[in-house]
Amino acid sequence: MEDAKTVAETKQEEVVGNLSYLKAVKAFFNEFGCLTSFTFRFFREVFKPRYEFNEVLKQSYLIGYKSFPLIALTAFIMGLVLTIQSRPTLVQFGAVSWLPAMVAVSLIRELGPAITALVFGGKVGSGIGAELASMRVTEQIDAMEVSGINPFKYLVVTRVLATTLTLPLLVVLSDSVSLFSTYIAVNMKDNVSTPLFISQVFQSINFSDLFPSIIKTFFFGFAVGIVSCYMGYNSNTGTEGVGKAANSSVVFGSISIFVLDLIAVQITNLIYN
Repeated sequence: MEDAKTVAETKQEEVVGNLSYLKAVKAFFNEFGCLTSFTFRFFREVFKPRYEFNEVLKQSYLIGYKSFPLIALTAFIMGLVLTIQSRPTLVQFGAVSWLPAMVAVSLIRELGPAITALVFGGKVGSGIGAELASMRVTEQIDAMEVSGINPFKYLVVTRVLATTLTLPLLVVLSDSVSLFSTYIAVNMKDNVSTPLFISQVFQSINFSDLFPSIIKTFFFGFAVGIVSCYMGYNSNTGTEGVGKAANSSVVFGSISIFVLDLIAVQITNLIYN
């Protein structure tokens, strides 16, 4: 009797587990569909007048300029660490002279855009998600709709455009700071003149290295902006939703960056190889 009861309980737990799994899958695809619809709405609204140029400039300043100190610090440390960690391996093979070129290619191809985008997404994504969620909770978005203002265009379109346009600029500045810290790290152990360092760096960088790394940052910035705006704009769980929107913006924004980076690498390999 007890064995039959145990078997029945086990089967019941399996059924409950399967139902939970199906609910999670259904929720994921439902959320993905809503995000896709949100993205299509952005492309519809972005080309319709009235154009909020002043708000785009304001958000570009708040999102881009205010993020530069953190990104510059991260880039400086990244260049130092990568150079210091790579040198012992190159010493074993007698290839220390390749250190500036190797680090430069690694930074510009992959590490610079990816890490800068992740830091950008963590800082900016959480801020946008929490800000829009707070406006939704306090009914400011509803008040804008009642007063005849298009809140989607004023709040979402401007922020997504700002993240899309400012992240590539931040990546270029980040790469520059990283190369400067690489120069400092190289000269800690060796004596490499500035003209020689610059020559080694630019001789190692091709168009196929620079162009894809810049282009994909536009998609990174768009992903950060659209995901964080979606999470904040559609928050409807009260004050608890503010923290949830900020957390979800960072998590899903980071996942989007990794997925887009993987796709970009595959496309680049197909084109240039």
